[in-house]
Amino acid sequence: MKFRYKRITVKIGSNVLTKSDGTLNVAQIAHLVDQISFLRKNDVEVVLVSSGAVAAGRAVLHPTKKIDTISERQLWSALGQVKLISRYSDFFGEHDLVCAQVLTTKENFSSRVHYLNMKNCFTTLLENKVVPIVNENDTISVTELMFTDNDELSALIASMVNSEALIILTNVDGVYNANPRSKNAKLIEQIALKDMKPEEGISTEHSDFGRGGMLTKYRIAKKVAGDGIGVHIANGTTKNVLVDLMNLEKDLKHTYFVPNSKLANSVKKWIAYSDDFAKGKVVVNKGASDALNSDKAVSLLPRGIVKIITNFKKDDLIKITDEHGNLIGVGKANYGSDKIESEKLIEKQRPTVHYDYLYMENRK
Repeated sequence: MKFRYKRITVKIGSNVLTKSDGTLNVAQIAHLVDQISFLRKNDVEVVLVSSGAVAAGRAVLHPTKKIDTISERQLWSALGQVKLISRYSDFFGEHDLVCAQVLTTKENFSSRVHYLNMKNCFTTLLENKVVPIVNENDTISVTELMFTDNDELSALIASMVNSEALIILTNVDGVYNANPRSKNAKLIEQIALKDMKPEEGISTEHSDFGRGGMLTKYRIAKKVAGDGIGVHIANGTTKNVLVDLMNLEKDLKHTYFVPNSKLANSVKKWIAYSDDFAKGKVVVNKGASDALNSDKAVSLLPRGIVKIITNFKKDDLIKITDEHGNLIGVGKANYGSDKIESEKLIEKQRPTVHYDYLYMENRK
């Protein structure tokens, strides 16, 4: 059997892992572990991003008294994570494989140092043939800095570990041109970076147990593909879905996002998913906006900045917007906002954000 990739990140959604009543679908988990184990024993490295903890916790017990939504989520997550990882450990053990739990929060990615520490953790686990199982730590992730859902987390992990592909397993076959329940809905089997039309027909409904929906998956998939990583959205309840998707000789019906031929460097990958941690914000004129959005490698010079919305210091991440308020990109400041006006007076201006530390939102 010829495999498509040698290193993949697999995200499994809550509706794939649980039954309608919120209890874990043990048979389904076992089947997915069988597939991952088969791939691992054929030298395919797999990082697993697994939902299901909160859904599993719902089935363990109900609160003895009325509590707020945040406390309820913390309770279910703490209970369910134990149950979920225990199942994974037992099933991987049957294949003589070891798995490891990695719980994280969005704030763990706020600095380059934390980012590199986590990357080193995954590198060490993979080098020792361990299957990392990642989930957001919902017991403490209760602020506005939560991941949108595990789709966003899986995108960041896939980028961090340099996966060749991100495989998102959900309870439908992929992206449709209308609500999948609609009579005339058709599966879109391939989406290129410049294709914008599919977004118009995507349902905004969320799943029963997950926080995200297909629209979230679509937008995240486009971003990941833009960084040079292929993305597959497939039905996780289909028998042998992972093995068949990885098999070059099989033609599994699903949605594939064609990746950019240019790979983003390590720093840009970190910046791409760190816009929530930007401390500064500037507005640039049309000339600077056009230059930054062109195909050329362009840095942001102080002459292009027309307004500082939020002050910043050297090495802070800053958001760059056009005069209409549209986000253009995110970058690491070469110096503080207090130096911009003086830099404008110099004939040879230093870039406020150098191209090597600049991530453009819409450049394909």
